[in-house]
Amino acid sequence: MKILNYKLLLCVLAFLSFSNYSSGQDKISKALNSWNQGTIPYAYFDNLPETDSIAYLDTREKEEFEVSHLKNAIWVGYKKFDEKKVLKTITDKSQPIIVYCSIGVRSEDIGEKLKELGYTKILNLHGGIFEWKNKGGTVFNDKEIATDSVHAFSKHWGKLLQEGIKVY
Repeated sequence: MKILNYKLLLCVLAFLSFSNYSSGQDKISKALNSWNQGTIPYAYFDNLPETDSIAYLDTREKEEFEVSHLKNAIWVGYKKFDEKKVLKTITDKSQPIIVYCSIGVRSEDIGEKLKELGYTKILNLHGGIFEWKNKGGTVFNDKEIATDSVHAFSKHWGKLLQEGIKVY
């Protein structure tokens, strides 16, 4: 019986040490699985088409957007989400839209609001701007100049950002 318990203990310790070294991407996926409902399908960094026909909507707060955002992204906010601005800016409700935030939680909420407004082609960027930067994507500041700085939202969520310079 003691040998069985010892083997079980070794297995648990091996699992715990492995999970401490899991990648940030795995942690992002786990966070999304626990926080999101899956109501807006994901778009993945590795499979995004290179096209200007997609509207990228940044659903973070204005100060986050000013530090870092995706190229040509439109800021729509979260707490101050402005439906009228979106309806004025994107008049074609079949326009492909990718919403994003830090990792993809707030953007799912905004994606749901867009769905309620009648937009039909909405995807949520899996891992948000953090995964974008972690995988080598370029981000831009408020002057539309490429930057290594990324607004990390908070110390807690900032742990998921592995690349770039964290700004709080």
